[in-house]
Amino acid sequence: MLFDSPAYFVFLIPVVLVYWRLDRRGQNIFLLLASYFFYGWWDWRFLALMIGSTTVDFLIAQKIAPNCSDGNRRKWFIFSLLLNFSILGTFKYFDFFVDSFSTALGTLGIHNIPLPIIRIILPPGISFYTFQEVAYIVDVYKGRLEPAKSFVEYGLFVSLFPHLIAGPIQRPGHLLPQVQKDRTFDADRFFDGLMLIFSGLLRKCVVADNCALLANAAFGGQFGPPNLWVVLIGTYAFAWQVYGDFSGYSDIARGSAQLMGFHFMVNFRQPYLAHRLQDFWRRWHISLSTWLRDYLYIPLGGSAGGNWKTSLNLLTTMILAGLWHGANWTFVIFGAIHGVVLGVERQLFPTKKVPSDAAQPSRFMGLLSLLGQRILTFNIFCLSLAFFRATSLSAATQFLAGLSNFAWRSEYLSAFLMLSLFSIPLFVVDLLMEASNQEYPFATTSYAFRTGLATMAFIVLAFFSGNNLNAFVYFRF
Repeated sequence: MLFDSPAYFVFLIPVVLVYWRLDRRGQNIFLLLASYFFYGWWDWRFLALMIGSTTVDFLIAQKIAPNCSDGNRRKWFIFSLLLNFSILGTFKYFDFFVDSFSTALGTLGIHNIPLPIIRIILPPGISFYTFQEVAYIVDVYKGRLEPAKSFVEYGLFVSLFPHLIAGPIQRPGHLLPQVQKDRTFDADRFFDGLMLIFSGLLRKCVVADNCALLANAAFGGQFGPPNLWVVLIGTYAFAWQVYGDFSGYSDIARGSAQLMGFHFMVNFRQPYLAHRLQDFWRRWHISLSTWLRDYLYIPLGGSAGGNWKTSLNLLTTMILAGLWHGANWTFVIFGAIHGVVLGVERQLFPTKKVPSDAAQPSRFMGLLSLLGQRILTFNIFCLSLAFFRATSLSAATQFLAGLSNFAWRSEYLSAFLMLSLFSIPLFVVDLLMEASNQEYPFATTSYAFRTGLATMAFIVLAFFSGNNLNAFVYFRF
């Protein structure tokens, strides 16, 4: 049940209509059942896994709160972490480690070693709901959050369908209290939710799906052997594809939740306007980057151990972030590139106070410097995406090797024009949102104006939607 499919809206509309006719307890029970139906639509067999892990963590949380008299609270806490990460590791990385071990043995000349031939199917959204459960267990253990008393409330926090498959990763302290209290219908927020859904559909169906056609052609060889122009077309197109895709999903998820009175955190804040990679990760997939900061980077020591220890912590965090995205060495390299660049940035641009009497550059030079930093940051990210998009390390290196070839073909101009047609409008939208700090463009204008925008969105979707076979990129994570 894809968010950009008719089936989703056939599901969403009656759920919202029934939901607002119930009291809070009835709403929670109804939404929990609807969320399980939504997840079971993908593959009902995975429901047992999610319900099982939800039940175990719900029971363990009762034993690990700081005011709990159970002397084994630390053991229960460690058991929960081991269980959650073992489930995630088994389903997501079993095949990866077996294949990597077999390849390593082959390089040593060891062949014909019997290895497991099991191929494990990856449950949808397991990375997202596992991270939510881990955050809940950690927050309860640290005393930041009281354990939920109702299984329905905790189960709904984990499985609420708008965020279930691809986030945003919800913090327990943000979403769980919303589940536990009454929600009242607000016409303004309901209308904003509809506008977020329209925004998400445009980002996904128009920007992402059309850019995907170019990215697939470049990485798939339809533009010929890799050269400078093919690499630029492929990486730039994929950059706008993955941005339109995931920010579009996040908008639809946030809008769907808002129709039912829930508020999800903003997951993207104009990331391609970042002036450094550190700034980029404060704007890109914010729910993941803040989770990694609070539950991995800071526990590793954060920035408390000097520049080199900090750089090592950054590298470790980003490698694991890359591996979170997929069970392939390409994702490890993707994460390592970001970790190295973040470490270099920290060495070259340490945070320090500027004396008030220090000479300041002119406004023009300041803007020129900012523009240069944004262009550099964007291109570093785009080049790292070659590893994110490629199916293997050899495919990624062969693709990037084309940077030394400057051969031009006439069809490249058409590709760049098509890329500009679908990426520049989204870039302009980001500039507007950066200036206004709103959750979607023109959020404070009249109902009539925004209704006109929605009508235009329908027309654009009808005429410019791309290939509907491109599923959301982040569904596989």
